Amino acid sequence: MRCLWSAVIVGLVATAAVMGSVTAAPPNVVVILADDLGFSDLGCQGGEIDTPNLDRLAANGLRYTNAYNTARCWPTRAALLTGYYAQAIRRDALPAGDGGVKATRPGWARLLPALLEPAGYRSYHSGKWHVDGEPLAQGFQRSLDVNATGQSNYFDPTGVSGAPAADEPADFYATTAIGDHAVACLVDHARAHAASPFFHYVAFTAPHFPLQALPDLIAKYRGRYRAGWDEIRRARIARLQDYGIVTTPAASIEREVGPPYSFPEALKILGPGEVDRPLPWEALTPEQREFQATKMAIHAAMVEGMDREVGRIIGQLEAMNALDDTLILFLSDNGASAEIMVRGEGHDRSAPPGSRKTFLCLGPGWSSCCNAPFRRHKTWVHEGGIATPWIVHWPRGISARGELRHQPVHVVDVVPTALELVGVPLPREHDGAPVPPLHGRSFVKSLARPVAPPAHDALWWCHEGHRAVRVGDMKLVAVKQQPWELYDLATDRCETNDLAAARPQQVAALEAEWNRMTDECRALSASEASAKPQAAATIEGRSLVPLLCDATAAWPDRPLVGGRAAGVPPPVRRSPAATHAPEAGAMRPPGTADSPVFLQPDAEEPAADDKPARPRAKKPAA
Repeated sequence: MRCLWSAVIVGLVATAAVMGSVTAAPPNVVVILADDLGFSDLGCQGGEIDTPNLDRLAANGLRYTNAYNTARCWPTRAALLTGYYAQAIRRDALPAGDGGVKATRPGWARLLPALLEPAGYRSYHSGKWHVDGEPLAQGFQRSLDVNATGQSNYFDPTGVSGAPAADEPADFYATTAIGDHAVACLVDHARAHAASPFFHYVAFTAPHFPLQALPDLIAKYRGRYRAGWDEIRRARIARLQDYGIVTTPAASIEREVGPPYSFPEALKILGPGEVDRPLPWEALTPEQREFQATKMAIHAAMVEGMDREVGRIIGQLEAMNALDDTLILFLSDNGASAEIMVRGEGHDRSAPPGSRKTFLCLGPGWSSCCNAPFRRHKTWVHEGGIATPWIVHWPRGISARGELRHQPVHVVDVVPTALELVGVPLPREHDGAPVPPLHGRSFVKSLARPVAPPAHDALWWCHEGHRAVRVGDMKLVAVKQQPWELYDLATDRCETNDLAAARPQQVAALEAEWNRMTDECRALSASEASAKPQAAATIEGRSLVPLLCDATAAWPDRPLVGGRAAGVPPPVRRSPAATHAPEAGAMRPPGTADSPVFLQPDAEEPAADDKPARPRAKKPAA
């Protein structure tokens, strides 16, 4: 109890530093994570989609304009909940190394709920998991998990674990189920644990493919996108500049860049309306324009559907008199996706678009629009893949209303920021062994001070051979197997003017920093044998069977190379470009592909997050 009260006192001091002369108690913390949301999809981010509840949070809180994720689903979730780069804790791969969605974190890389327990916090999880281990074994008191089935079908009630059986299965919709569970957890907390603070991690699957939404919302947006992605993108860019979110020149649409993974058979299944390049809108046939406009209408409906559930969560916080004392953080796990595939129950062209029997993806045309004003998409580490909306709302703790913050922040910063506000010291020891310092840094100072210095000296990215490092306003970035590009983000946030040829010394210095951070992550990932298997858990009376999946299930021809043990000299360094296979789908003329094979998912194994599963006995054609 003495430890608990000490933590609370420290939290009061930390919170007073945010508020200036006003003292607030340590807040409840609610993190709301969207899935594949574009940088400019929300109304408050320049979008035309109706998102009144998230806009309300932004109008009464802060928006960070230089906020980042990791470019992909599971690395972002690992980084967000631990405070470490995913590669350092084996949750994403390094060049010529192992790690990824199937790997297990070191024991010292505990999740935020476990770190909050000493301060008396109860923790809840509602939505997609995609982290190793089971939520209830890692500090969460309640959990609803959207499993592999649910990630391929929003209308299948068997796609969630931890929720009561639906009274009317025909009315089931995953986004609503996530909102139902989140609200139920808050209602129960107010009833049985009102004296305790709480942490709630709400991880929506929307608007990740398949594009499936409620019919009334699809109908609302049916005609809104017939103007096409070029016109809608121009309007978004104008609003972003007017709002002061991104004021440097916008990037042009990269007409030759298609999906990151090529599945030509999917195009045949989807029909002549689908296109795998962001061609000029006027170059599309009437059938293609109508098909593409319908897809974006469904995407918009999914985003508004998620916003409705955010509104229900806000309403419950108000009903329990907790909204003013709750820090709400909203962000996305990566940029909008250019992927095109078919999985789950397949795609029936005769079914209403957006219904259960259809499987549509946003594709590169609308992804280029949703990620405006930036270049590239999910999986890439150019700004379009890693930039995220970042809304912070805490009425009792933040006096500013509707302001922007331009300090760079990253998902690794969530843990240290929450711990500082709560008053829990950063982890130093676990099971008698020292814990490595977090990669994340607290951004508490910037909550109160628009001109507070950035928390980071440098930020680092590495995913599927794409790589980047940002030091100050200078960013070094490269596509897999391509040379480095250099940008001054202060004057060129959208990465339009490559300075690499003109500034070779700066390229070399930033590359050295990327290499240094890569070596640090490699050493950390090898610093301990795999953590002990976590005990089986139950969710509200149901036994849990972990369903973890890996890119190697979908790509069996990609080798896994074991990490080196501590004390073993590092391997001879090769350039990152030399350690990866050619990139599929990007910078290729239409009609070319690395892999002509398309198969439905293997029923014996859940599909990897964003690639159709393939039977293990068959490899993609060369």
